[in-house]
Amino acid sequence: MAAMWRALARQGRTLNQLYLFRQRLLAQPACFISTSKKNKDVAVPVQPMPKSDELKKLEEHFADTNPHADKNWVSYGFEPTDPDLDNFVHHMTMFITITLCICWGSFILAYQPDHKNLSWCNREAFLELERREREGLPLVSPDYVDASQVELPSDEDLGDMEIIV
Repeated sequence: MAAMWRALARQGRTLNQLYLFRQRLLAQPACFISTSKKNKDVAVPVQPMPKSDELKKLEEHFADTNPHADKNWVSYGFEPTDPDLDNFVHHMTMFITITLCICWGSFILAYQPDHKNLSWCNREAFLELERREREGLPLVSPDYVDASQVELPSDEDLGDMEIIV
């Protein structure tokens, strides 16, 4: 127990810093507003800088905001040089994957025929139960095979063999 208190005392500065950090996180943000009169007179003369050639080229380049211009074209990633082919391939890919594969594929999977005949087994079982009820037979026959057709070995043939029923 003393070792635990000693270790905790050694961590006192770290724990204090964590506590102060937590307090700073939980403190509400404050905005300090000055109420003194604003003095807009600036004593420093401001002279405009001359524009460089590179800045002029950039201003000309970004002045055109037409999205259909070749320089403003952003590729979909299918064709890096031809905008029309890139647009066509993008739309065909989306049509094939979403419309054909996902929509029609899920429709076909949902409404495909019963290829494992699972519902056929259930249907036949219900028909057999209905037939047995109509004829007054037990729903499940205790004799799977007719007893007259089964030949059992005699007691002499079995001898001391253990019979598990």
